[in-house]
Amino acid sequence: MIDFDTKHVLHPYAPSVPSTDMQLVKSAAGVYLELESGEKIIDGMSSWWSVIHGYNVPELNAAAHEQLSKMSHVMFGGLTHEPAIKLAQTLLSITDKNLEHIFFSDSGSVSVEVALKMAYQYWNSQGNKDKTKILAFSQGYHGDTFGAMSVCDPITGMHSAFEGVLHKNIFAEAPMCMFGSVWDEKYIKDFKEKLQENHKVIAAVILEPIVQGAGGMRMYSPVFLKRVRELCTEFEVLLILDEIATGFGRTGELFAYEHAQVSPDILCVGKALTGGYMSLAATLVSKKVMLGVETGGNVLMHGPTFMANPLACAVANASLELLLNSDWKKKVDSIESQLKTELIKCEDLEIVKEVRILGAIGVLELKEDVDLVWMTPEFIKRGVWLRPFNRLVYIMPPFVINEKELGTLTSAIYDVMKAYIIYKQQ
Repeated sequence: MIDFDTKHVLHPYAPSVPSTDMQLVKSAAGVYLELESGEKIIDGMSSWWSVIHGYNVPELNAAAHEQLSKMSHVMFGGLTHEPAIKLAQTLLSITDKNLEHIFFSDSGSVSVEVALKMAYQYWNSQGNKDKTKILAFSQGYHGDTFGAMSVCDPITGMHSAFEGVLHKNIFAEAPMCMFGSVWDEKYIKDFKEKLQENHKVIAAVILEPIVQGAGGMRMYSPVFLKRVRELCTEFEVLLILDEIATGFGRTGELFAYEHAQVSPDILCVGKALTGGYMSLAATLVSKKVMLGVETGGNVLMHGPTFMANPLACAVANASLELLLNSDWKKKVDSIESQLKTELIKCEDLEIVKEVRILGAIGVLELKEDVDLVWMTPEFIKRGVWLRPFNRLVYIMPPFVINEKELGTLTSAIYDVMKAYIIYKQQ
């Protein structure tokens, strides 16, 4: 199977012939992945930040089985169903009260596409044909579909090959005020100037609240986000917050925007929405924006085949019930505390530029790009699964990880970084 996979199956951000050995996963339970070889390794990535409850969760399994016995899918055009309605009720009850409508889609990237369409259609329906640009941020990442790519960092991002065909948007400097740092108005200067100069053509601002994820795992001051909200209001520009990676407790608040106590016009969520069981995302929007979109008898022009898939919605309902009825904040705070105690010692290693920690996120930024071919098997030898990229070695473990398991992760990171120094000197 591995041989066939290597020859024929394409993997994300990888050449058709992989440069690293592929690992065949046989099963998963709790925080462990069991490989075909029989090894069990701790997943420090939550399968790209989505598996917050761990794997093979009885409550989520039961929800999937129960829904399968009823219907796995039905079109959402002209029809509706209980799992979608219940999920909408829950999401609207736990997010900002300004958000009153919800659009379900099948991936995070598509939820961003929907948000951008909402922003464009909002102004277009008002008769304003000039507002066709989005103001985004350097080092931001919002997905791999074409609209989403157009608001990702065009220079340091991963989409430069498509520069010639993407919609041209406007970019402000990445937030430079780190989380917990003393605020200075200079940090918002570039964004303010970009907005002031271009607000007549800007439909919306989009950013990842508090943590810029795949663009660099950078954590910034809540005051920055608060000032962005204030300036968007002042210059009559919509604010889209992309919580696909940060939502559902990852940063220590249920949603990262709560650190700044701001209210978005449009909110995107995904990843952990189903506990990582299957692909589902949602775009939540204010009544003002939705009514604006529909001015003149218009409707939002989007409709995925698998919109509000009943099976995914049923599992999402079970996942949210499990999260909201647990002491998730205590778990995340405990993870943060342990990371600050154990991971911070990596700052003493000469190859490490900086260690950043917030909630259940731990990041090592190295002084040079990692050698993934060398590093991945070194982690596996120590019983953990991590997937570094560029200069970053980071963990975003499932919330159910215990102290010993998390200690195994942090020890592995420290030991591999020490071994990496020796390897680079050879």
